[in-house]
Amino acid sequence: MTDLKDPPEELTKGDFTEVVKPFDLFAEWLEDAKAAEPNDPNALSLATVDEDGLPNVRMVLLKDFDERGFVFYTNFESAKGRELLNAGKAAMCFHWKSLRRQVRIRGAVVEVSGEEADEYYRSRPRGSRIGAWASKQSRPLESRFALEKEVAKYTAKFGIGDIPRPDHWSGMRLEPTSIEFWHDRPFRLHDRVQFTRPSADQPWSKLRLYP
Repeated sequence: MTDLKDPPEELTKGDFTEVVKPFDLFAEWLEDAKAAEPNDPNALSLATVDEDGLPNVRMVLLKDFDERGFVFYTNFESAKGRELLNAGKAAMCFHWKSLRRQVRIRGAVVEVSGEEADEYYRSRPRGSRIGAWASKQSRPLESRFALEKEVAKYTAKFGIGDIPRPDHWSGMRLEPTSIEFWHDRPFRLHDRVQFTRPSADQPWSKLRLYP
């Protein structure tokens, strides 16, 4: 982060460090991001580890959240999916550059219910539903033409009928045990507040952190 002048007045009203409910604060910040970010305010970096403990990180989209956790969707046969299932834990980072804000989240990951996954899958564009069948995500691809052949195959297979959700495609919910809110301040004297709890069914504790 670069040293910046004082943030705009509208970003400094109130004191978010006094908030005691992290999900309420996240909801407020996400709404601010929807109004300020030009693209994908729900984008986040998702960190996992492989069987050797080597970290992996990539951008995904948050599709839902409530007090149970933060939901995103993936192909379970991809590198991301295998690492999530094997390790059972992950970390997220939201960075809203235009607002000079960041939220870091860590915790266990669990598969969403079949009903939740089906509902979201049905909401996706038809091409995206076909893509979930056609893409052998993260595995070697000989050419773009080979992918297009798979898309054509499944387009013909399903015709104009329903496209069921593949068994290997579903959602994961990160159940946070740590949520940290970061807000830029001049001279790198940033505001940081961390909420932690031993497990998803325990109450939160809050700490203010040095920048």
